[in-house]
Amino acid sequence: MTSNLEIAKSSRHSKITGDFAERLVLYWLSKYGFECAYVDHVGLDLLARNPHTRELMGISVKSRSRVVHRESSPVLIPLDNLDKLDAACKAFECNPYFAIVVDRGSTIWTFILSKAHLLKVSPPGKAGIGWSMSDASLKRYASDPNIKGFQFATETWSWWGKSTRKPIKANEVI
Repeated sequence: MTSNLEIAKSSRHSKITGDFAERLVLYWLSKYGFECAYVDHVGLDLLARNPHTRELMGISVKSRSRVVHRESSPVLIPLDNLDKLDAACKAFECNPYFAIVVDRGSTIWTFILSKAHLLKVSPPGKAGIGWSMSDASLKRYASDPNIKGFQFATETWSWWGKSTRKPIKANEVI
């Protein structure tokens, strides 16, 4: 169920969103057999060894938490992020990747792709790379075998303020 409530985010929400996204990607990779670590280096957030290809991936995680009516706004990745990731990947002898995590309405979308493929899918403009979050783009990403991804459907069923869900009955399974 989608709520029309405008959410007032905390003053540290951007930092918390970034930390959550990094740990979410780390968790998902680990869940599927990747040996991985959080590294907190300039331009690089995670290192992961792909169990299928043995490739060492240096991953920069970009995240956004969108407000109501701005869910489809693109994620802007500044051009200097490309150089920072390249420098870190050179130091760690790994291949550059991006993970993009977006809290869009009632779904958290996550995409993982190589830097090279990101540049093909979303060529840079003057301000940076605009990762589209339109419905058409989401369908295109899902059909692209070079973009790995997962999503979470979310629902706040009990919270302060207006309720976003009907009360749960005693014998109802949620």
